[in-house]
Amino acid sequence: MTFRQMIRYLVRVSAPLAVAASVLTTTGAALAQGLAVVPTQTIYPGETVSASQLEEVKVTNPNLAGGYARSISEVEGMVSKRTLLPGRTIPVASLRPPYAINRGANIRLTFTIGNMTISASGTPLTDASIGDVIKVRNLDSGVIVTGTVLADGTVQVMAK
Repeated sequence: MTFRQMIRYLVRVSAPLAVAASVLTTTGAALAQGLAVVPTQTIYPGETVSASQLEEVKVTNPNLAGGYARSISEVEGMVSKRTLLPGRTIPVASLRPPYAINRGANIRLTFTIGNMTISASGTPLTDASIGDVIKVRNLDSGVIVTGTVLADGTVQVMAK
């Protein structure tokens, strides 16, 4: 087989393979996109998102960047950080969990060393979600302490 015959053979064999590969990768990208969640009405910053304000739509744009919500359960109950417009995908970064503790409310402070637990009343200086580290004013002494917000609404004080 001469060099020219070899080149012609490779062109005939590789052209259909290249077409098949491009079709498969395009179809795979479209299938990987799946669903996206979009609002049915305008949602303003600070507003809690409910399922009645959302719908799931099929993604048809293969060039759509990632980082958007794909299911209603992922978004429901979250609080919007910015205005979400109807028909637009919802970036996950534009949502936050609701606050577990509100600024100025009375909360319980706990401090534990070994078997000994000390508790006191306090007032948080900022709003906070579960797991956030915040500053709290002890109502008995007036001292500001730092602690972690727990799921039950108490703050576990950190040792200095």
